[in-house]
Amino acid sequence: MSMLTPPGMGGKYRVKGDAYPRMRRPRKRGRLVLALVGAVVALGLIGWGTIQLIDVFGGGGKTKAAAHQKNCPTPSPSASTAAAAAPQALPKPAQITVNVYNATPRGGLAKAVADELKKRGFAIGKVGNAPAEYDKKVPGNGVLLGAPAAARGSFSVLGAQLKGATQKTDTRDTQDVDLILGTTFGDLNTPKDADTALAALAKPAPAPSGKC
Repeated sequence: MSMLTPPGMGGKYRVKGDAYPRMRRPRKRGRLVLALVGAVVALGLIGWGTIQLIDVFGGGGKTKAAAHQKNCPTPSPSASTAAAAAPQALPKPAQITVNVYNATPRGGLAKAVADELKKRGFAIGKVGNAPAEYDKKVPGNGVLLGAPAAARGSFSVLGAQLKGATQKTDTRDTQDVDLILGTTFGDLNTPKDADTALAALAKPAPAPSGKC
């Protein structure tokens, strides 16, 4: 041991020649590493936030919306969709000839209903008791009976005057429609309710919207 070596210090602190050991404490490298990592993360967050701001104020939202619209195009209406959306062309009451038949035990009912329908603009044909196949055999408020073409217009207009009427078609080749009054018939709808029902029929149906 050299005479220059302080007492109690040997090993790597042994003084050799005129060289003295460095007594500096070891640096705390762990803290330095954490500080560097924190700085990198902070810079990354700042950079990401800057990009988002540029994207918002620079029209990036429009670009994303355009991409979404491209991936989810508006479906083109098919022929059936266009037909459903178009308003239904309904005949006027004056274009519909109604035969009124009474299938109930109440006398004079067919004439009373025919008179009211005439006031509402319908053309009146035959009025009387129902044929044997329907007499006292019609449950509910009544039956609308006519050619298949009547189901596409006349039934809707006449049915708006009477709640719960059943619709049936036969093989006739004329445009007239039979109204056979059933056992629970009370009265026709009020003119206001009938007009409201007709207005609802004339409105176009909403087209289905596509979903992505």
